[in-house]
Amino acid sequence: MTETSSRRMTFTRESLGSYVATNGKGASLRFGSSTDETFSPVELFLTAIAGCSGIDLDYMTARRAEPLRFQATAEADYVKDETGNSLQDIRVSFSLVFPEGEDGDKARARIASALKTSHDRTCTVTRTIESGTKVTLLET
Repeated sequence: MTETSSRRMTFTRESLGSYVATNGKGASLRFGSSTDETFSPVELFLTAIAGCSGIDLDYMTARRAEPLRFQATAEADYVKDETGNSLQDIRVSFSLVFPEGEDGDKARARIASALKTSHDRTCTVTRTIESGTKVTLLET
């Protein structure tokens, strides 16, 4: 069964190189060009990838044990060539520490399968990228 629902955000210019994204719940996030101290769109893109799988991983492991450390690093090669700019070879590394003992062992044992489930099924961001979803830019 296919279920479809919509996601939406609004992008507003504050000044040259400074912008605010607002979601339907009213939460806002400032970002900008790579010349200011905010996140750039590329950094937000990497954050979305790491965040999506990280949230999945957190929910799938934390029911077994609360992590002592839960950190992800997302990186990619920025390629600029005759076809334009792109990120290649996106890598997300998770550094997780769970307490010693049976519950920590259960959480550690769940990491690999949780990452696979996130990548293959539940992380919308990664699945969208890997499916090659078309992006359309419109003037309204």
